[in-house]
Amino acid sequence: MEGLGTLASALLALGLVAVAVALSLYERLDLERDIGVAVVRSFVQLAAIGYVINFVFGLESLGYVLLLLVVMVGFAGWTSARRARGVPRALPLATVAVGTAAACTLGLLLLLGVVPPTGRYLIPLGGMVVGNSMNTTSLTLSRIRDDVRARRPEIEASLALGATSRQAAAPILKSSLRDAMIPLVDSTKTAGIVFLPGAMAGMIIGGADPLEAVRLQMVVLYMLLGSVSIAAIIAGLLSYRAFFTPRHQLRMDLPPEK
Repeated sequence: MEGLGTLASALLALGLVAVAVALSLYERLDLERDIGVAVVRSFVQLAAIGYVINFVFGLESLGYVLLLLVVMVGFAGWTSARRARGVPRALPLATVAVGTAAACTLGLLLLLGVVPPTGRYLIPLGGMVVGNSMNTTSLTLSRIRDDVRARRPEIEASLALGATSRQAAAPILKSSLRDAMIPLVDSTKTAGIVFLPGAMAGMIIGGADPLEAVRLQMVVLYMLLGSVSIAAIIAGLLSYRAFFTPRHQLRMDLPPEK
């Protein structure tokens, strides 16, 4: 813990960021700016959230905890919508998908008594739920957008033959949901064999009993599976409708692919 808990060790880890930048330059991926922004933003955001969480823990107020979770959901929806440019009404769609997934998942855990209603549990677990739901929502919206653009003639042909918008978009919706959920499904399959998940690794590094770490990690994995499923389905069902008119016609004002 002494080696991992110092600021110097965090700064030394920036050497790995330099490797990523060097590889991006070598392969001309044009990701150097994004990597730099990501590093700076993560540092500022993690430092800020550390102080915020410490403040919220000191208050011991469930209202402040819920307010912090709402802020997380709002920011996640905004981030997901930026990744899904070209999807009509992307911001409200993404926010609803992430918010519903977080509310259903955390609400069920609280209702069943799996976790206590305290900030020490709700904030980190809520962050995991919101973060993974955000990624899944971004993947779902982006994939549906790209497929609608690429398969527009196929969709219009289905509509011309009498298919409804849901029927015409069904193949796209199915493949988008599968692709968005597969990463977490594969991670869950290989947990404990290929890698040690974050919550479990953090507890073990912090000195917790490994069996207790395993128990909590099982809760986290199953929680995330449920949340990303909810987020993907809601994002998919809401977003595909945005590409069609109420008369089941493909919208003509969709922005072109860049």
